[in-house]
Amino acid sequence: MRRRYWAILAAVTSFSVLGACASERTPSLMNLRSDSAGPDEFAILPTKTLQMPPDIASLPEPTPGGKNLVDPNPMGDAIIALGGTPRDENAPSRGDGALISYASRGGVTGDIRSILAAEDLEFRRRNNGRLLERWFNVTTYFKAYIPVALDQHGELAKWRARGIATPSAPPKQ
Repeated sequence: MRRRYWAILAAVTSFSVLGACASERTPSLMNLRSDSAGPDEFAILPTKTLQMPPDIASLPEPTPGGKNLVDPNPMGDAIIALGGTPRDENAPSRGDGALISYASRGGVTGDIRSILAAEDLEFRRRNNGRLLERWFNVTTYFKAYIPVALDQHGELAKWRARGIATPSAPPKQ
């Protein structure tokens, strides 16, 4: 009996010692962000080759924070390679004019982002979770937004019942 007791005690002690030697931070497959101060390999893109413009006087004035002619533009380069004409990334496309005018028919609020951020912060404060959820840092994000979430399967069924094609949705099962 004593021998069994000592064997169990030795096993518990060895597991405790081995557990203490373990790394404090284990790698996570879901961690896509780096905590290190090292460089981000994907943020570094090669620039295009420098070229002398035909007329230096015709160059525009440099703007702080503006684009450089040698900065990479993958989307524009792909459009040119496929025979298209690239557009200004900040300007709406030609087909968006009607959509923008329809969406702004009731007026446009210039500081909508800050208003929505303040309203969302207040909403999250009201739906902060119960005491134990806060103590144990359990996320209540999905539970708080259930009343305003879109029922994607219900919407898909509604549109399919009306005969509207939904090519990007999964097929009927």
